[in-house]
Amino acid sequence: MHKTDDYRPCVGMVVLNKDFKVFVAKRLDMQDCESPNSWQFPQGGINESENIRDAVLRELKEETGIQTVEILDEMPQWLYYDLPKHIALKSWNGRFKGQRQKWFLMKFTGLDSEINLEQHTPEFCAWEWIYIDEVIKRLVPFKIDVYKQVISYFSKWFK
Repeated sequence: MHKTDDYRPCVGMVVLNKDFKVFVAKRLDMQDCESPNSWQFPQGGINESENIRDAVLRELKEETGIQTVEILDEMPQWLYYDLPKHIALKSWNGRFKGQRQKWFLMKFTGLDSEINLEQHTPEFCAWEWIYIDEVIKRLVPFKIDVYKQVISYFSKWFK
């Protein structure tokens, strides 16, 4: 069992396009964007007293510029992961040992020209639409277990 206060509350978004590919972005802070295992789905923190669905839309826009989406599904449970110690000590002033995440599946209904990683505080250096079965091999290892659960839960949408 996880002690909730030890984990930063956040949302994660699996964004699906019309071709049933998912949006992934390459983290800017992972060895100058050179690591092959630095891709992820958009995710971000929930502000204090913020509605979770508002946080999903805000974080997606802040990280990717994407606004033209509809929420298709939501995982009922929170998923937890621990950050490696050296990252946890640097992140959030060492307050959290990891994140607890509420995951959403969203359908992107806009044009790719809407996607803009050059936000106020950029987090990503590249993005792609890929098939869901390619996601796991691009991740940082400490997120793999959570992503397997997310992909399994939303798998009915990819058949």
